Amino acid sequence: MKISKIYIAIGLVIALSLFLELFAHADEFDQATTITFSQAIQIPGQVLPAGTYLFRLADASANENIVQIFSPDRTVLYATVRTIPTTRQKPTGDTVVSVAEPETGQPDALLKWFYPGREVGVEFVYPKQQEKKLAQDRRQIVVAGQATRSNTDDETVGN
Repeated sequence: MKISKIYIAIGLVIALSLFLELFAHADEFDQATTITFSQAIQIPGQVLPAGTYLFRLADASANENIVQIFSPDRTVLYATVRTIPTTRQKPTGDTVVSVAEPETGQPDALLKWFYPGREVGVEFVYPKQQEKKLAQDRRQIVVAGQATRSNTDDETVGN
């Protein structure tokens, strides 16, 4: 009887440690990332004012490619945006976003978002007509607070 109680106790300790490990990496699972924009930023369907936002995958276990944009404390959902997977050649240890700078005086448009250490990120899906215009605009790659200008779509710039 004593042996079975010891095994149960050990099993509970292992289960608890696995649960705490999963909870500690919850942000990595949904790729929750806080991003601060010093100027208004366009996302598909709307413009977010300058400020701090929390980006996260809506359902990381599904292949639906939906990004939710919240207030930093997750109390306000600003947008739910459809995305498609995109890749980069070399992952970095920092969050990387790609924006287009329209010549028309409109706010920059958020194009891509890469979670630190990942080769696969998300590309925001804009309506076809807007997408054609954005394809002609100058690109800027932002690596965790640093900006690097680029006329290409290569996320390895500045690394």
